[in-house]
Amino acid sequence: MKILVIGGNGFIGSRLVMKLRDTGHSVRVVDHGEPRHDLNWRNVDYLRISLSDRFALTSVFEGVDVICHCASSTVPSTSNLDPVRDIEQNLIGAINVLDAMRASNVRRIVYLSSGGTVYGNPKVVPIPEEHELRPISSYGVVKVAIEKYLLMYQALYDLEPVILRPSNPYGPGQVTSGLQGLIGSFLGKLAEGSELPVWGDGEVVRDYLYIDDLVDLIRLAIEQPRTGIFNVGSGTGCTVNEIISELRRVTGLEPTIRRMDGRSFDVGRVVLDITRAKHAFGWTPSVGLDEGLDRAWQWVKQHQS
Repeated sequence: MKILVIGGNGFIGSRLVMKLRDTGHSVRVVDHGEPRHDLNWRNVDYLRISLSDRFALTSVFEGVDVICHCASSTVPSTSNLDPVRDIEQNLIGAINVLDAMRASNVRRIVYLSSGGTVYGNPKVVPIPEEHELRPISSYGVVKVAIEKYLLMYQALYDLEPVILRPSNPYGPGQVTSGLQGLIGSFLGKLAEGSELPVWGDGEVVRDYLYIDDLVDLIRLAIEQPRTGIFNVGSGTGCTVNEIISELRRVTGLEPTIRRMDGRSFDVGRVVLDITRAKHAFGWTPSVGLDEGLDRAWQWVKQHQS
């Protein structure tokens, strides 16, 4: 199968590309940046193309069986600062992808939405896919809008979309200096001896999913002829304070905490109901938080050294 991964240089996308290549698929990457240097890109067709370039997209989609869209140029903590930029780069970029698919006669797409932002502050936990969508960040609003366009193109043009709503992925390969990814960021700061920033009382709850478990589900969604919307998480939640306690155990280091006021765009509690994905794909997350944090810490130490 020939698979095109949009955003294949990012944390999730790059791990997915390696998995697909190593399981025998032909993989093409579309990304705006240079290939990251911690991975071997052999036998991967890597193209530096912007999603704003509609002509280029149409040309590289030719002969592709499935597209996996992993790209986003914003994160929840920055998206509200410039919603127009968020719309221009992410929403319009996604529509360009859909139009290029039509022009190239590519029907199947796996889209990575966001299980952590599209629901807003939930009325019920664990959160099912049928929950009302009430995002409180531009990031989440744009993700919902892209989902709606995917469903519109399905109804009008026979597109075959699989919409995945991942929780909070973490693990080896996660950038430690970025604005998104609490575990990766905290591990990087611990390795360099910096303080850990905690907004509010540290009781915000998130559903942390090890990267290999997420990649396994994405691969199944690519390979199996299903459509629909699926939560992808661990099905359990941890507070920021609990994560800090676990990191203290894993690293053997005593972190310095910098407490700051809570942020209005932070959803209070996110734990995803993953029953639908389990039944549809025969998938179950297999790496627990203890093991996942240990692996992530070993990667950070090797990477930063």
